[in-house]
Amino acid sequence: MLTIERALVEKIIAHARADHPDEACGIVAGPVGSDRPTRFIAMTNAERSPTYHNFDTQELLRVDREMDANGEEQIVHYHSHTSTEAYPSRTDIDYLRNPLADPRIHRVLVSTRDPEEVEFRSYLMVDGEVVEEEVKIVESYD
Repeated sequence: MLTIERALVEKIIAHARADHPDEACGIVAGPVGSDRPTRFIAMTNAERSPTYHNFDTQELLRVDREMDANGEEQIVHYHSHTSTEAYPSRTDIDYLRNPLADPRIHRVLVSTRDPEEVEFRSYLMVDGEVVEEEVKIVESYD
């Protein structure tokens, strides 16, 4: 189960809506060894595409160094779908099945296909299969 503060969810959704019609993408980092995402990091979609996202490699290198220096790790990897539901595409599933993909990272999808409705869902890779997990939105971790 992904437990995440409402303020972080709102930032993810705002980023997804701001980048529409292109897919938005980013990271939410947290302390190493914790499962509490705390720091929102909007990333640049290097593809600038409504159907595909890819982190800018230079930006990702900088963010990785920042996380290391801060004692953080990636807890959430998020991106948006602009015209489909918040469910992993075939490309998303292929990425998740990559042996280099960290199975502990929550893969959040936000759909921006309907400007009035919010679709916010999270997935994990479990035994080679993509599994939707419960998302618990809290006001604060305290």
